[in-house]
Amino acid sequence: MTDLVVAALLLVAAAGAAWLLRDLRTLPAAGEHGARAGSVSVVVPARDEEATLPALLQSLRDLTVGVHEVVVVDDASRDATAAVARASSATVLPAGDPPEGWTGKAWACHVGAEATSGDLLLFLDADTRLAPDALGGLLEAHDGYRGLVSVQPFHAVVRPYEQLSAYFNVVSVLASGAFGRRPAARPMAFGPCLLTSRADYERAGGHAAVRSEILDDVRLAAAYQRAGLPVRCWVGGESMRMRSYPGGIRQLADGWTKNVASGAAAAAPGPTLGAVGWIGAHHAVAVGAVLVLVQTLSGQDVPLAHGHPALWLAAWAVVSWQLRSVLRSLGSFRWWTWLLFPVPLLAFDLIFARSLGRTLVGRSVQWRGREVRLDRDGA
Repeated sequence: MTDLVVAALLLVAAAGAAWLLRDLRTLPAAGEHGARAGSVSVVVPARDEEATLPALLQSLRDLTVGVHEVVVVDDASRDATAAVARASSATVLPAGDPPEGWTGKAWACHVGAEATSGDLLLFLDADTRLAPDALGGLLEAHDGYRGLVSVQPFHAVVRPYEQLSAYFNVVSVLASGAFGRRPAARPMAFGPCLLTSRADYERAGGHAAVRSEILDDVRLAAAYQRAGLPVRCWVGGESMRMRSYPGGIRQLADGWTKNVASGAAAAAPGPTLGAVGWIGAHHAVAVGAVLVLVQTLSGQDVPLAHGHPALWLAAWAVVSWQLRSVLRSLGSFRWWTWLLFPVPLLAFDLIFARSLGRTLVGRSVQWRGREVRLDRDGA
């Protein structure tokens, strides 16, 4: 009976995840859209991005059709961000210190939007890279839905520690509710790439409407919903990539600490419960399999060890294979990341606990040398 109950619960969790991701859309490859491309203003908020900016700006120059303008907003960088941007022929604007009540990124995006003149606004994080035909796909997506178009780029994973982002990537798309057949009650957006018309941006209130929010992308999606405008999400596939947190494991931990607890609070209840059930099943398999293995090898009873070893072996195979199938759509994660899934799962637990502590107890998070307080209005 124990085996049947465990198997049933694991299958329900796996089916729930498959249901939430049954429409995992990849940004389409499309035609050039030359006339429309000429109305796109690219805004890149950048703080300490001298290492990442050159590749993004080069990818913008390599587009099959050119954009109207590229503006890099230097958010009080402590490195050569501004010089690197100028060397790549981008327009550079100093953001200055954000006014009271603004986060640095929201202010930088606001400054960039105010200084540009295109009918379409494309906000890009500095660590993104566009394929030559990516702009055509973005414009086709916007033509089909209007409102806010958001893309979660394909995560280029290079060094071994970067594999620890695996569960954060999966949970973010699961809990977003953005890839089901029916839209979630609360729309979500992914900050690395946002495309909108200037008219819709102003109708939704722009970044001024989310000035104090850590998750400005998520709250911007909510502002579009309040304005009666649609929000539509894609994953980047071959068209758009990013490499997050190349600066080391501390940067990775700080980045996810900033986002994950606030993101959990902002997601719709249904997708959140689905994501919780899915990741709970992974914990159950990791712990259950280890306990049964210890009991089998030692020949002694181990407290809380239940079920036949074959059940846990099968559960391990199902869980790791489903993780593999999802990760293949989200990033270049290695085979040992999904096969040895308890390792990145433990990293997820530790960083999530850190994020909860700083969010709920400390009421502040650190990012890029700044403390972002969570106890002011709207945060």
